[in-house]
Amino acid sequence: MKPCGRCWRHGADGAVKIFGVDFTSRPTPRKPIVVAEGRLRGRRLAIAAIEPLADFAAFERFLQLPGPWVGGFDFPFGLPRRFVAAHGLARDWPALTAWAAALGREGFCAATYPAFRAAKGRPDEKHREVDALAGSHSPLKTMDPQRRQAINPPVGLMFFEGAPRLAAAGLRVPGLRENGDARVALEAYPARVARALNLPRYKNDTAATAAARRAARRELLRPLAAGQPLGIVVALPPALAARCVEDASGDCLDAVICALQAAWCAQRAEDGFGLPARVDPVEGWIATVARG
Repeated sequence: MKPCGRCWRHGADGAVKIFGVDFTSRPTPRKPIVVAEGRLRGRRLAIAAIEPLADFAAFERFLQLPGPWVGGFDFPFGLPRRFVAAHGLARDWPALTAWAAALGREGFCAATYPAFRAAKGRPDEKHREVDALAGSHSPLKTMDPQRRQAINPPVGLMFFEGAPRLAAAGLRVPGLRENGDARVALEAYPARVARALNLPRYKNDTAATAAARRAARRELLRPLAAGQPLGIVVALPPALAARCVEDASGDCLDAVICALQAAWCAQRAEDGFGLPARVDPVEGWIATVARG
């Protein structure tokens, strides 16, 4: 695999630094953002560390790590085209993220929540093109500003907290901002990989489900180590594999899967990182999803 141009390249050892980020819209020490770090060499992704980021300040410092690297981030990078067009918001991703950041968290909810509620029964009104293909949630799912109750999962709040920070950090975002930066950010969606393997639920244990979901996490590691479903072998040291199995939230395993999706894209860096030739400049696209 050749280096892919003057602005993004392999490291001196021929490997590509890869990150996978399981995100949350309210990070705390008990529920942190989780980052998996690895190296891709050929068809082998060796995971070296899984680290928690307890607040947004730590996440912002992480984004400033020098490149070259490719990261997969588990939050929507854009908003539905119909919503953006109906409100006359922005023509491109930098303007969209600036609009969201200027509103503040509650202002953003006040703009998006009514649109989500009004689109009940009309999925085309509240989803992006890629959401329909990937089975992902609407990025308009935020919080009722009156009752102050978030809609689970509040992926719209993840957009609000994540995408503007990517923009502010100056990362290259294929399909949305081609600025030549050596730090490359791609939208990941770990559920896409889990569904491809047709495995049972593996996240958010309860007393009744803990044993079954721990077993599902252990079982999910087997095909990943065998190179399924993306043709990349995920190599985890025993201690990190055990951590993924014992993590009842599933966040550690999700971070690893985000890294896997980023690695798949890194293999295709010379071909637009595997994204479709045309990506809507306010919607974005999810890594590893093909246009139908």
